[in-house]
Amino acid sequence: MKKPVVALVGRPNVGKSTLFNRLSGGRSAIVADQPGVTRDRLYRDVEWDGRVFTLVDTGGLFLEDEQFHEHVEEQVSIAIEDADVVVFVVDAKVGATVEDKQIAQLLLKSKKKTILVANKVDNFKTQDVYDYYQLGLGEPLPISSLHGLNIDELLDQIISLLPEMDSHDEETGIRVAVVGRPNVGKSSLINALLKEKRVIVSDVPGTTRDAIDTRFSIEDRSYILVDTAGIRRRSRVERGVEYYGVRRSLKAIDRADVVLLVLNAEEGVVEQDKKIAGYIEESGKGVIIILNKWDLVADIRNRRQYFENLVREQLPFLSYAPIHYISALTGEGLGRILPLVDAVHVEQNKMISTGNLNSWLSETLFLNPPPAGGRGGLKVFYVTQVAVRPPVFVFFVNNTKLVHFSYKRYLENQLREAYGFEGTPVRLKFKARRRRDQ
Repeated sequence: MKKPVVALVGRPNVGKSTLFNRLSGGRSAIVADQPGVTRDRLYRDVEWDGRVFTLVDTGGLFLEDEQFHEHVEEQVSIAIEDADVVVFVVDAKVGATVEDKQIAQLLLKSKKKTILVANKVDNFKTQDVYDYYQLGLGEPLPISSLHGLNIDELLDQIISLLPEMDSHDEETGIRVAVVGRPNVGKSSLINALLKEKRVIVSDVPGTTRDAIDTRFSIEDRSYILVDTAGIRRRSRVERGVEYYGVRRSLKAIDRADVVLLVLNAEEGVVEQDKKIAGYIEESGKGVIIILNKWDLVADIRNRRQYFENLVREQLPFLSYAPIHYISALTGEGLGRILPLVDAVHVEQNKMISTGNLNSWLSETLFLNPPPAGGRGGLKVFYVTQVAVRPPVFVFFVNNTKLVHFSYKRYLENQLREAYGFEGTPVRLKFKARRRRDQ
């Protein structure tokens, strides 16, 4: 059984994102003074009094920016439909507005369990919140999300309205981060995979400002897709909303199992793509290189090899990553993405027995013995695998200083030739065996 869902809704700038951060215990939602900063749904699990539920922060229903008005209203409607409990946030300092009344009508029509919350209360004794009775949603609960006042009471009310479930029932799945520069088609790719509009899609670069987790299953396989804010050059990122979006994109890579690095096939590999790819490799994540907008490339039959050579030349440190060509617009190649994710996930969790590894090592050393040098040259005694995600191998040698990078690369190439590990980095570590052990 899935965890219950609690959705925060309300017009812009009433403090939903601040409340989201307060309830979830972290700076997960971007908070700024300008209305309408949170444009997409943002998910996070919350635990209170032994119960676990998924909290959803939504974009405001009524944005001044008409470009996003229709899309955000659609997003909030989906959030309300999916929710078990709705927390309707209003501004206690303003009083009931026309927009508040329109949202209240939408909630009454949905017949969802709703908690009316009057936020930004400075003084619980003197500040009047009873103007909100006219919304027809019962007694408003006064809170201050900024100062953490009455948050316990709100959590208690939420728990009292949740459906019964097993608190030990945890959602699992392969966490897949979709990353890349702005406007390469990340949100379109996720919408195409999900076959529904879970994420706002726009031609304006930087539309997706938060990392949005979307859980879904296909047959018996579960996934958690993370759509991230587009990563720009650091010099172009202002210390503000987009800055936090870039940080969140990097954090999404850190907490992912497999990363889909989306490139624009029309533009090839640019400098910022290399930096993003470098961060993925350093993080030790499984990776699949996605060349999107393949339908816009002329003479694609004869161009595939050209693009593969280009990517391998520009991203040599990701030589192990599969390259996949798609068009999120036409659907070309989409059916192969999740099977590739499954395959990479298997590879990054692969564990080779020590006996098998040392049989491989004996043959590898025979084919190409370590170079002579120093006192008798490098001697490799044995190897063992100590970790997965990424796979880590420890080689015990007589002297770590004698391990040349070229021989290390030879060992890694032979490892991959023997055991695969497609789509995942591998880490080779060398440890000097103590003299008495020799």
